[in-house]
Amino acid sequence: MSRAKTGKRRFFGRGAFAAGLLAGGLAFVLAGCWGGYVEDLSEDTRTPVDENRIVVGVSQLGSESVWRTANTASIQETFTRENGYFLIFENARQKQENQIRALRSFISQRVDYIVFSPLTEEGWDTVLQEAREAGIPVILIDRKVRTADPTLYTAWIGSDFYNEGRMAGETLAQYLEQQGRQEETVRIVVLQGTEGSTAAIGRTAGFKEVAGLHENWLILEQVDAEFTAAKGQEEMERLLSQYEDIDVLISQNDDMTFGALEAIRKNGLTPGTDGDIMVISFDAVKDALELVSQGVITADVECNPEQGQYIRRIIEKLEAGEPVARLYFVEEQVYTQENAAEAMEERWY
Repeated sequence: MSRAKTGKRRFFGRGAFAAGLLAGGLAFVLAGCWGGYVEDLSEDTRTPVDENRIVVGVSQLGSESVWRTANTASIQETFTRENGYFLIFENARQKQENQIRALRSFISQRVDYIVFSPLTEEGWDTVLQEAREAGIPVILIDRKVRTADPTLYTAWIGSDFYNEGRMAGETLAQYLEQQGRQEETVRIVVLQGTEGSTAAIGRTAGFKEVAGLHENWLILEQVDAEFTAAKGQEEMERLLSQYEDIDVLISQNDDMTFGALEAIRKNGLTPGTDGDIMVISFDAVKDALELVSQGVITADVECNPEQGQYIRRIIEKLEAGEPVARLYFVEEQVYTQENAAEAMEERWY
């Protein structure tokens, strides 16, 4: 949906924007400059925005992890003025109400496209309906939504989290077989991500399916550690105090893993394939891959944060009036000691 087709016209008025800031408490940031799109019919001194630029409103759920920071960078580096875009970016700071407020702000500003990574899957029907009534396509990234009407959003881009969970389980099975432990009881704890998030749901389900094929795998506990290092350390310390023998830690992102490793060491234990607790993580950020290469983390399932170009290709298709798919999966793999060092050379995050 292009501006030429909709006939929309946007105005950037400093006075009107300042009033909007005071009224709504919202700040819009682009390349270090404060700005936004508003229309105030009481003003006669408004400056039309360059009609050749496509306006994209992005609501990022937060900055809870290295992965999320990389995901944000990928978006901000793609939707630049040089590439023909005007980006309005909002950080929801892990609060759904902040995201809904941002989406409604984008709607009122009549952006061309809304892009957002939903904090949880539930609770979006009303605001998505508002976007559709305004004629604004919505593109989801990283996480999904549960809605009675899936046509409320145009496309989704992200990881196959269910397959990621399966890859973690299959990798664990391979290592246990190499160690000759495929028949002995294996005691497992799982640090899950934010409750209700697409990543946590998919990774948990995928791993559980593989675990169900192995009668000797005993999942002691699955606990929400919020995708953060601090919570990962806190929950791992609790698990270590509660269970005498933990053989395997499945940690659903690298930040939680970093915290959990601190807890393991504080308890006088050694993490690693040949240590006391085998650790399998998700995301494969550079610092984690270094630990994989050292054997501290046994394996790391990649979650690709570089989704900016995927979003851009979808928008380009929509601008050209071409059909787009509903789902776009980014490419990913599992990293072990055999291939982690090579991958580190290409990582910037």
